[in-house]
Amino acid sequence: MPYLSILPMEWERSLDKLYNFADCSGLHLIFALNALCRNPNNSWNSSNALSLIKYSAGKKYNISWELGNEPNNYRALTGRAVNGTQLGKDYAQLKRLLQLIRTYSRASLYGPNIGRPKKNVVALLDGFMKAAGNIVDAVTWQHYYLDGRVAKVTDFLKTRLLDTLSDQIRKIQKVVNAHTPGKKIWLEGIGATSEGGITNLSDSYAASFLWLNSLGILASQGIDVIMRHSFFDHGHNHLVDQNFNPLPDYWLSLLYKQLVGPRALALHVAGLQRKPRPGRVIRDKLRIYAHCTSHHKSVQLNGQLLTMVDDGTLPPLKPRSLRPGRTLVIPPLTMSFYVVKNVNALACRYR
Repeated sequence: MPYLSILPMEWERSLDKLYNFADCSGLHLIFALNALCRNPNNSWNSSNALSLIKYSAGKKYNISWELGNEPNNYRALTGRAVNGTQLGKDYAQLKRLLQLIRTYSRASLYGPNIGRPKKNVVALLDGFMKAAGNIVDAVTWQHYYLDGRVAKVTDFLKTRLLDTLSDQIRKIQKVVNAHTPGKKIWLEGIGATSEGGITNLSDSYAASFLWLNSLGILASQGIDVIMRHSFFDHGHNHLVDQNFNPLPDYWLSLLYKQLVGPRALALHVAGLQRKPRPGRVIRDKLRIYAHCTSHHKSVQLNGQLLTMVDDGTLPPLKPRSLRPGRTLVIPPLTMSFYVVKNVNALACRYR
């Protein structure tokens, strides 16, 4: 979805359109309220939000709620900072407000939707968790691999870049588990690049390595909800183009949803054991790139170009079968899903 700015005179109609779109698509709407409506003492002014919540309740809209977006950037964007403790108090205020409205007395509440866990952001999250860790149903954050203002195509294939997500997940988990062990963590915004992405790059095949890598790492580290930024229109990180034609990341997502189950297995890739030089870490990985990849916005599956049959019909996703004993060949600069039948792995037998 694109960002939706709701103007004072038309917010009811805009909210109706947004909710109807989500409802018709079989999606659940999580609405982020404006956290920058502030009183002189810097506490949250909820009057604007209350009008919107009461309107939604009157329509019996099934909505979950959030307050703000990337609070670590408020000072840079508006000149007004909100620390983690204050934001936690604001969430407690929102929770009390929702409990007073019958329709939303048990509505889910998510937050704080922070950005990359740098030192100041970790401090903000720590303060928030102390004040509101037991209030939110899941802790949310965002991750973008590259700065969209300066990134180049060569940056997209650096294996060190692929590893940054795993490191940041651990930082978030450490803070969350210190206050509310076992609390769900959601990645509520992810894309190849920040700042809306890069034309003909962050929405192309070159960026798909980052997307598929993200899906694998997040599953293996216990993050079970990922929200892609975005599906359509905003910037150049989207999954479909302006004519609603699927882009490479859409096809990857579709294959992933069809082939990959919810249980992630612990996997170790055996490779050459090299002795690291002083000050250098050798990571086990099966990711070796020799040169830049394609900027194409199309993708092939087993040699067949994937395109929509018509506006509402997906093409058949035909696998290529291999006889038992055949070697798996992975062509360079490709992404693959291999389904091994009748393995009957112990970890996959039980739900």
